[in-house]
Amino acid sequence: MARDRYDTAAVVRQLNRILEAELAGVVRYTHYSFMVFGFHRIAIVQWLRAQASESLLHATEAGEMITSLGGHPSLGIGPLLDTHRDELVEILEEALEHETAALDLYRGLIPMVEGKSVMLEEYARKMIGTEEAHVGEVRKMLRGPEALAPGRPKRKR
Repeated sequence: MARDRYDTAAVVRQLNRILEAELAGVVRYTHYSFMVFGFHRIAIVQWLRAQASESLLHATEAGEMITSLGGHPSLGIGPLLDTHRDELVEILEEALEHETAALDLYRGLIPMVEGKSVMLEEYARKMIGTEEAHVGEVRKMLRGPEALAPGRPKRKR
């Protein structure tokens, strides 16, 4: 059996950390969506709530992986600190920290299963790609248009 070639208990622990982080993402992004104000509110709230929904999907996938390995999904949730940083830039900076931490958790799964379980390795790689895309999107949201093309003439307002 393929699972005999890796430390199942360690993999389940890592998947539980992932599950907890993704559940924290559901709460975090939902909370952030309540705190957005201003003329870009509708688009940003939609994006934040889509992130919350995607975090729930990711938590579900991690939970299914855990039970397929005979483990017990955690009832815990990752760190949720209410920093009261409610400006959009601060919310995005916290989102970037959250996405980067989730990316690190998925990356931590690779050495545990690489070459030992195609299912788990492909799951980890798929999630790494997804999280890398999220990190990139948040970084783009934090940049101004001036970062797009250095040397490009400024638009007159």
